Amino acid sequence: MVTSSFVSMVSSLVCTFFLSLAFVAGSVANAGIWEKINKVSGAIGLRESANGTVATPSNDEISDGLRQALEVAASKAVEQASSRRGFLKNLDIHIPLPGFLNRPVQLLRKVGMEPQADSIEIAMNKAAEEASSQALPVFTKTIRSMSFEDVQKVWKGGDSAATGYLMAHTRGELYERFVPIVQQAINQVGLVSIYHSFARQPGVEAAINGTRFDLNEYVTNKTLDGLFKLLAQQEKEIRENPAARTTELLKRVFGGH
Repeated sequence: MVTSSFVSMVSSLVCTFFLSLAFVAGSVANAGIWEKINKVSGAIGLRESANGTVATPSNDEISDGLRQALEVAASKAVEQASSRRGFLKNLDIHIPLPGFLNRPVQLLRKVGMEPQADSIEIAMNKAAEEASSQALPVFTKTIRSMSFEDVQKVWKGGDSAATGYLMAHTRGELYERFVPIVQQAINQVGLVSIYHSFARQPGVEAAINGTRFDLNEYVTNKTLDGLFKLLAQQEKEIRENPAARTTELLKRVFGGH
């Protein structure tokens, strides 16, 4: 019969082994080993309950913990994207001018017309920030309706498995919700008139002729791309960084150390 003291001793020895590996990882600056340690320690269930026995999270805890992790990640991503200059000043999600305008814009900047080009980028990113603020209810509804099978697939998936799930199940709905918001934001900042004025400039008009560019569609899709990129970053942070696990349930499911 295995005693609780024996289990505690084994748990202590294994924990010491992993702590030693962590120390070596720090010495060689190999960040990848941290992920391996976290995954292995989670797999063998190195979590000690109040009575001294080793326990792993139950299926219900895993389901609830993953949903909670997703809600935390979604909330932080939306907050970051919809903040003032959340798109404009974040190089990871900043919405640039369309690629076909790069060359004529460079020419305009050389002749002192930089403000016209900048005003379009500022307006596009402001529209993205406005639209992003409406994403959380859609994310929350989808997360809370996940089946047990969905949760298991995401739990066993990679660093961005949850983001991939949400993208597959919410992007269409978010696009429909964002289109009128982006359109309204575009109208409020006068982006259409700014764009048309810019398009009539020498060199720009020639670049635009023959293109089927939809300003609203472009901004909406770039907004969604940026939002899901932030969501993936937040998901990875919760999976890899213990400090990002801000509740007891997240610590139990993903590891608290």
